[in-house]
Amino acid sequence: MSVTQPAAERVRVSAEPDWYESAGISLGVRVGNLVFTSGQAPIDAQGATVGVGDFEAQARQALANLSTVLTNAGSSLAEVVKATVFVTDVAQQDIFAKLRAEHFPDKPHLAESFVEVSSLANAEWMIEIEAIGLVR
Repeated sequence: MSVTQPAAERVRVSAEPDWYESAGISLGVRVGNLVFTSGQAPIDAQGATVGVGDFEAQARQALANLSTVLTNAGSSLAEVVKATVFVTDVAQQDIFAKLRAEHFPDKPHLAESFVEVSSLANAEWMIEIEAIGLVR
């Protein structure tokens, strides 16, 4: 016997203003009790880069954007189960470890990949963070 379940509906997650609308992508997508975010960059609500040349300022902005997207989807940073962090300089890992401890203190710790890339979508960006979160 086989059981067929209906496909879960995909719901676009947005913000006001939606800083990724002009790029034709969603800030995130919620499917059932999971939220999948796009990579959150160090930009303000108008799309301007924050903290040019300052990794910690950029990381804090990317985390704030990630928090907004998750909250708008009914989740939160506390509900993140997997994050992928893209950086242009892996030597910034210690700074990010400090921020991770501030923003994701709960145990069990989230699963994370920390990846150095040669560049991001904007040459001023030093970090981009995407995540998968739960909606309870």
